[in-house]
Amino acid sequence: MTIDKNIPIKNIYYMLTYAFKELKHNNYEHIVGENFDNIYDLFAEILSKGMSYLLKQGLHKEYVLKEDTLTTLRGKLNLQGTIKERISQRPHLACEYDELTINSIFNQIIITTVGALISKSDVKKDRRNNLKKLMLFFDGVDSIDPSAIRWNILRYDRNTRTYQMIHSLCYFILQNILLSTEQGETKLPQFSDEHINLLFQRFVLEYYKKHHPEYKAAAKQIKWNFSDTNASSSSILPIMQSDITLSLCERTLIIDTKYYNKNLQEHFGKFSIHSPNFYQIHTYVMNEDRDHTGKVDGMLLYAKTTANIQPDGNFITNDGNILMVRTLDLTQDFVNIKKDLENLINYKY
Repeated sequence: MTIDKNIPIKNIYYMLTYAFKELKHNNYEHIVGENFDNIYDLFAEILSKGMSYLLKQGLHKEYVLKEDTLTTLRGKLNLQGTIKERISQRPHLACEYDELTINSIFNQIIITTVGALISKSDVKKDRRNNLKKLMLFFDGVDSIDPSAIRWNILRYDRNTRTYQMIHSLCYFILQNILLSTEQGETKLPQFSDEHINLLFQRFVLEYYKKHHPEYKAAAKQIKWNFSDTNASSSSILPIMQSDITLSLCERTLIIDTKYYNKNLQEHFGKFSIHSPNFYQIHTYVMNEDRDHTGKVDGMLLYAKTTANIQPDGNFITNDGNILMVRTLDLTQDFVNIKKDLENLINYKY
């Protein structure tokens, strides 16, 4: 089965294995041999395996501060609260104490994501039922508002690193959640181009990281090539963040991935590259090649659509920089996708 642009679900899984490396280990490997009707069915299976693995390893627990009135002292005495109890003629002590619990943000993220998937009718009944059974072992873990999750403060150590891949997938899913204000229900729409582009971008980056470590693949920030800019002026400049930057010896290739329903813009019957895209890659290359050496090239990499006309071409600057426009067919066999990715970087090196 397929999703947007007729991408086979199996290819989505392969892209995920690069984006989230942990999928190639533990009990995820057999998933590739299964058939999935849609992307949410795939996500449900991955989370099922992930939750089962966490339960075998033991769920992460954290100490949380609790306040309660007890007959005996536990933890720290809350004097003000205890006085109120005495005034009310109740022989209780107001206590503050730490309690070890599985109701931590690490488990709350998973439960919130699973709850959203269970409500998705596209997920097969047997997978929904399996997720419901696994949720029983997370009893006491609260669901939370996805918008309240502070992803940037999550830290993973040797006790929580098994959560990292699952949280990456949860982030991918929860960022696409639509919260209905009509009935208070949590719903998941079809995956948007924006979110598939995020996966497309991360897949290409991780592919080159894995198969070509010599290129030092990274999502790199590019500095503006201004000779004299004071700190206050610099602070208002937009950040230039490349999707993928590859470097080998003295040469650099900046790749910007794009995932659209239409890869070309049309004006009075004439097709052309999306203006902002070309301006963007040109700006990246010109600012990265600060000394005008011609050794920095750029590439707009589009996911191929079914349109008859696809963007393709080379444009050479006066300094010798090559600006390329290419497409990658994500509907073909994954072996051929890998071959095409190899060909993309063999243009000059």
